[in-house]
Amino acid sequence: MSRLVLVACAASLLAAGPVLAADDAPLPPPNAKKLSEIIAKVEQRDGFRYVKEVDWDNGAYTVTYYTSDKAKVEVTYDPVTGETK
Repeated sequence: MSRLVLVACAASLLAAGPVLAADDAPLPPPNAKKLSEIIAKVEQRDGFRYVKEVDWDNGAYTVTYYTSDKAKVEVTYDPVTGETK
């Protein structure tokens, strides 16, 4: 029985590893623009139709959106200035 408990605890720790590591992801700086302001800029672009995805990676926001002619566009924004990179 104790062996079963030990195996269950080890499995739980191994499964929780990726979840705990996700908490260490870097956050936008305190002086960053609001994400809603950046999305508003995207919505003003020519031919904008809808936002598909927003990612935070390598210190920048990457916004994936589609245009009215069904083109997929990915734009990377600086979080502090709100300008494209």
